[in-house]
Amino acid sequence: MLNVKAFSLGPVQTNCYIISNKQKDCILFDPGEESSKIIKVIHSNQLKPKAIFLTHAHFDHIGAVEELRQQFDLPLYIHEKEVSWLDDPMKNGSGRYAELPNYIVQKPQDGHIIRQEQAFNVADMQFKAVFTPGHSPGSISYIFEEDGFAIVGDTLFEGSIGRTDLVGGSHEVLLKSIHEKLLCLPEDMIIYPGHGSYTTPAQEMDTNPFLNGF
Repeated sequence: MLNVKAFSLGPVQTNCYIISNKQKDCILFDPGEESSKIIKVIHSNQLKPKAIFLTHAHFDHIGAVEELRQQFDLPLYIHEKEVSWLDDPMKNGSGRYAELPNYIVQKPQDGHIIRQEQAFNVADMQFKAVFTPGHSPGSISYIFEEDGFAIVGDTLFEGSIGRTDLVGGSHEVLLKSIHEKLLCLPEDMIIYPGHGSYTTPAQEMDTNPFLNGF
């Protein structure tokens, strides 16, 4: 079984996930802020980072990417539609908020671009990348079928859904993604969102007011 560590980081408490196996290999998902805290957890648990995967490229999900890439020499995986968002504050959203101390800008991605839905095997940790656009055009959910959980970014939350008023967002597309890619997962699968607590497809089908009719 894989181990899931979740951390709520940064000004909007974005969930970063560290997935590790018995050999202490690990994968980082959405390191949005507070790189020093993530690095401390990695060192204190003697983890061996292998890669960074992004559910999407909004500023609150990418803020610690560069520090971690430099610290551990990690490949970064991102949807092809959001590669240009890494160094564009207006696309990644950091340019919209005057209260942020600085624009969030990361180095452009030059490899490991996800262009199609596919399976991954990273240090014997197996999962699938499925496209769940709507919150953003390049949103990806990562499905760990054998281990019974999924990391879905800002597509689906406990009792809510992702906002669609940002660049490339679409309410209709988001609902289609949720219906076709997430609600069809096993009802007891753990859904790890980009903010807030985990949930399950069964819980959201029963109680989520935004999914009435599904």
